[in-house]
Amino acid sequence: MEAVQRRRITVRGVVQGVGFRPYVYTRATGLGLAGHVTNTPEGVVAEVEGAAEAVLRFCERLAADAPPLAVVDAVDHCAVPLAGGSGFTIVASLTGGPARTLVSPDVATCADCLSELADPADRRHRHPFITCTHCGPRFTIVTGLPYDRAHTTMAGFPMCPDCAREYADPADRRFHAQPVACPACGPRLRLLSGRPAQEVTGADPVTGARRLLMEGAVLAVKGLGGYHLACDAGNAGAVAELRRRKDRGGKPFALMARELADVERLAHVGPEERSLLTGAVRPIALLRRRPGAAGVAEGVAPGSPDLGVMLPYTPLHHLLLGLPGDPAGPRLLVMTSGNLSGEPIVTDDAEALERLAGLADAWLTHDRPIHVPCDDSVVRVCEGEQLTVRRSRGYAPLPVTLPVEVPASLAVGGDLKNAFCLGEGRRAWLSAHIGDMDDLATQYAFAGAQRQLESVTGVRPVLFAADRHPGYRSGRWAREHADGRALVLVQHHHAHVASAMAEHGLDGRRRVIGVAFDGTGYGDDGAVWGGEVLLADYAGFSRFAHLAYVPLPGGDAAVRRPYRMALSHLRAAGLERAPDLPCTAACPPDELRLLERQLERELNCVPTSSMGRLFDAVSSLAGVCHLAGYEAQAAIELEGAALEAGTAYGRGYSFGLRPPAAGGDGPVVADPAPVLAAVVADVRAGTAGPVIAARFHAGVAAIVGTLCGLARDRHDLDTVALTGGVFANTLLSAACAHDLRGRGFTVLRHHRVPPNDGGLALGQLVVAGAARATDHPQQGEAHVPRGTRQSA
Repeated sequence: MEAVQRRRITVRGVVQGVGFRPYVYTRATGLGLAGHVTNTPEGVVAEVEGAAEAVLRFCERLAADAPPLAVVDAVDHCAVPLAGGSGFTIVASLTGGPARTLVSPDVATCADCLSELADPADRRHRHPFITCTHCGPRFTIVTGLPYDRAHTTMAGFPMCPDCAREYADPADRRFHAQPVACPACGPRLRLLSGRPAQEVTGADPVTGARRLLMEGAVLAVKGLGGYHLACDAGNAGAVAELRRRKDRGGKPFALMARELADVERLAHVGPEERSLLTGAVRPIALLRRRPGAAGVAEGVAPGSPDLGVMLPYTPLHHLLLGLPGDPAGPRLLVMTSGNLSGEPIVTDDAEALERLAGLADAWLTHDRPIHVPCDDSVVRVCEGEQLTVRRSRGYAPLPVTLPVEVPASLAVGGDLKNAFCLGEGRRAWLSAHIGDMDDLATQYAFAGAQRQLESVTGVRPVLFAADRHPGYRSGRWAREHADGRALVLVQHHHAHVASAMAEHGLDGRRRVIGVAFDGTGYGDDGAVWGGEVLLADYAGFSRFAHLAYVPLPGGDAAVRRPYRMALSHLRAAGLERAPDLPCTAACPPDELRLLERQLERELNCVPTSSMGRLFDAVSSLAGVCHLAGYEAQAAIELEGAALEAGTAYGRGYSFGLRPPAAGGDGPVVADPAPVLAAVVADVRAGTAGPVIAARFHAGVAAIVGTLCGLARDRHDLDTVALTGGVFANTLLSAACAHDLRGRGFTVLRHHRVPPNDGGLALGQLVVAGAARATDHPQQGEAHVPRGTRQSA
């Protein structure tokens, strides 16, 4: 008689909300095994009993054949006593104990659901909330674990008999699909209009919404993780009005296109971009524009070399853009976050009616609550590889695997593009995008997101990490909430380098050359750093080289008005601010006189080594951009200008090098004065702005290679990490990587984690963990890891 075995299997990872229990059921019954499967806070737990060979086959490929949305981290199994019985069942989930399973991100509508959506014979024809085991909302509707309908915002929608039958049928695609619903039992769509807002009756809400969009209205549309503000992207008047209402400045809007062919008419779409646009995440993809492409109002992305485009990822989006055979409507919509600029995205329905009242003409809304705010993710492709600019919907809350162990920790990130990070053991969970912390509503959103992510990860921090900047609101929050727990303060650019190291799986036993270029970061000497070459591991860093200091006149005023940085750089370089230069002409005469006195007397002129501010200065000096209505506008437009030049620009500009002071204890200084002099000469010679921009990019890439070469010669290091917001510039990133690889370096660039401050918290987390392991900060202590040494 064949031996009988019973084994208990625990599967950890993203295994809830992805059809894993139905998969286990089908696999077990197909092998003739008895037993059961359930969700627990630990993951999915199954017991199978039957012929020993069948049990072995069940266990062997459980992970390899898992459902497409599952991410299996570990499968553990052990023998347990025989229980007898026949049949295999899915039993009620077990609650209690710490959460250790992983929640799935939200997933774009699958092809099967789209087919049913468009099928007049299907009972879910045109149902705005169609979903199945393979697609639909997950993270944004989860209220607790284990992942069951009762722990989602679908708990208030009892299933009708037809849906309940599908839910219980192992052969059905909706077997144990928690958000399953239909027109008879699911959420209800409504169109509201007027002041005060009243429901528009007598017509299908989607039909009414499409008509309003055709007429030029701005529509608030409730999505997966919050409200969007939408308008017809081809209607210049509607786009301009939305920009005015939202106080958007010149910042580009994101677009949603009906289908891929519409995108390909507007922008260059390679195989990697196509995969991102049509995959399960469907982020906003930044694509290079086709010159002269029609169909999009100029006001959508003025001055930008890119268009940010996504394809529909919910059934409602598909309906709003029109199914085959629908009456004509806009094929391209502006889809921007439902908020005023600087505020967090709106998720609550009552709040949407209040906060968006001055922005929207109507609301396309529904009664399924959003539990977790989640903005759209933003990505681009650099040399065939994904570069994540904003990590949010579709990626959060998937963890990053760490190369080192960390204690249960919370890293709060920075004040711009904030995302925090929870970690324990070898896992780190980056939050969805929070936003800029200068707004009180964003700080409340931060606190709410932190509580929610703790609840679904089970991480209870014993260690906090924050930026060293004494004025950061994120750091103040950490100090106020540490509640006796140790707090590690991490230098901004060290965190950037550590983030790149952690993403690439480096264990930190060998230092890297970290090139950290951004707009601003608090330096150990009180200056504003941002053009740094660090020699770093997780335990500390030394400052090998940096861009020469120049005054930052007026702080934020210099950021908003790049001509101020140009004039400051000219003065620092010993160059005359002649009236024939574009930056001088752009500065109003009264402001110019005040600026000169400010620079002479060093009033409100903190020194800065920022590469981002040098990009601003050259952008204005070359006549490309003098006023920045949004972050990095001058640098983005300078990159766009450089792309126009192609490769026909001659030689790049050359930086000067100042060796360390006598004794060799200080850093090497990269002096931009020769670059500024060359730009001035080119401007006076009538050289085109795009050529100047291209020569500048080439010059920056060259100085990066030179400095890294010096670091290798003196310290025998051969791995370079390119990090910081400046490296979201794919032209610069590619040029630096090409030059460094040609010199024999291994180059690390960000892919899954943003190079900007959205990835800062990951670096803070691993640096704090190293500090805890080596320096043992005491409870309640604000600890600063080693790293203030400056050495070449």
